[in-house]
Amino acid sequence: MKAVFLDRDGVINHDPGDYTRSVKEFHILPGFLEKAKEWYDLGYILVVITNQGGIAKGLYGASNVEAMHQYLQGKCIEAGFRIQDFYFCPHHEAFSGKCLCRKPGSLMVEKAIHTYKITPQDSIFFGDKDRDIVCAEGAGVKGFKIKVNSVIPSPKELNMA
Repeated sequence: MKAVFLDRDGVINHDPGDYTRSVKEFHILPGFLEKAKEWYDLGYILVVITNQGGIAKGLYGASNVEAMHQYLQGKCIEAGFRIQDFYFCPHHEAFSGKCLCRKPGSLMVEKAIHTYKITPQDSIFFGDKDRDIVCAEGAGVKGFKIKVNSVIPSPKELNMA
């Protein structure tokens, strides 16, 4: 099984720079749904891997994150594909201490690899921060850094189609 791992804020939805706290603030980036469907149509499963330290800071709750993910999944289904799973770390080292799941740690990716029998060397991780790339590479997945709030490349753009 091959996968496309996706950071969330700044890769899937607009990153305002100070946390996306609710569905009302969750704006899917133009072109994301089309590009993600291209990967899906090539047989990649899609997995979201996201730090959500705003939970530890008390800025929003896990239910807000789950609502945003349900909203995103609904839009993906409308576009003809689905996200296989969503993994999020609710911790922030300044508020809840160090944890193993927060990126740049690779535990969330490793869990998905195990759960879905993903072949790391056939997979890719799109992120907009260095910690996303470190996370990917820690799990044996190729990391691909994009500019914040820009659309992910298509498989053809990366010669993977």
